[in-house]
Amino acid sequence: MKMLSKRQVTELVLYSPQHIARLEAAGKFPKRVKLGHNRVGWVENEVQDWLQSRIDARDQRQ
Repeated sequence: MKMLSKRQVTELVLYSPQHIARLEAAGKFPKRVKLGHNRVGWVENEVQDWLQSRIDARDQRQ
C-alpha cells in the first residue's frame, strides 16, 4: 500500500488543498490518514479509484 502526500494528491487531482478538504468534509473524496503529529497522507488506491469514478461518470454522460 502506498501513501500519497498532500502535494502528490494536489498534483494528481489538480485541486487546491482547500478544495480537497471541502470534498473530504462532504464525503466526496477519500479521507486522509493521520500518519504523525503533523503529517497526513491518502491511500493511493483510494485516490486512483476516485479519479476512475470521475472518468466513468464522464463516459456515461456521453
